Amino acid sequence: MANAIETLLSILDLEPLEHNLFRGRSPQVGWQRFFGGQVIGQALVAAQRTVEGRAAHSLHGYFMRPGDPAVPIIYQVERMRDGGSFSTRRVTAIQHGEAIFTLAGSFQTGEDGFDHQIAMPDVPPPESLPSESDLKELFIKSAPEPVRRYFERERSLELRPVDASHYVSRDKLPPVQHVWLRAIGRLPDDPAIHRSVLAYASDMTLLDTSLYAHGRNIFDRDLQVASLDHALWFHRPFRADEWLLYSEDSPSASGGRGLARGSLFSRDGILVASVAQEGLIRQRRR
Repeated sequence: MANAIETLLSILDLEPLEHNLFRGRSPQVGWQRFFGGQVIGQALVAAQRTVEGRAAHSLHGYFMRPGDPAVPIIYQVERMRDGGSFSTRRVTAIQHGEAIFTLAGSFQTGEDGFDHQIAMPDVPPPESLPSESDLKELFIKSAPEPVRRYFERERSLELRPVDASHYVSRDKLPPVQHVWLRAIGRLPDDPAIHRSVLAYASDMTLLDTSLYAHGRNIFDRDLQVASLDHALWFHRPFRADEWLLYSEDSPSASGGRGLARGSLFSRDGILVASVAQEGLIRQRRR
């Protein structure tokens, strides 16, 4: 577990190359798919390192080309504006001389103001749900081979879905899911690290919600599934190494695309972040 957390922190610790220029790497774990949350988290780190005294409150990203996990990613930061309360940055992630992802991020000086939030859904606590090792015993042995490979590799984040039947069933379900998640080990106290880890985690399970209504999942080999854009808003302080409830729904799927939304709550019901993503959910042509 410690090795997995160290790997995650090293992935999010970018190498400075030049003014506004950073280099990130991908984990070499034999997993051939490029994880979108990685480039979201790394781009946020790159932007944050050009901002002093202000915390990220929102980011909006577009995925433009598939990433290559075999080569480093170059992050180029543009300092768009530094105002009295807000700073804006634009980050371009580059591989093989071409942009694969772009992110616009906004950073704000802390201040007080109006405060309200939606209520956290009433779901079982994480301790009452099967752990990932329990899930492996219950479901993974009989699950499709891509699902097994996904759950059997060492991971830095623990996920505990309230209902895991989606992964082993073709039943058409309401497009709603709830997943508890946290880093598997203690993280440093720097809030910027917790925001980047949450940005990394926010791409997990979200788009899959769009497939619930169709009895499918992202591991189906006859589907082409990919994130197209991703938006994330940070509302209140949190720790990514403590349990967070990721409450997700998909209001629409059409035109080969699925829209999914997520709300992240702390154990005590505080809404800490909101997410929205549209992704490609296309049946492959034979």
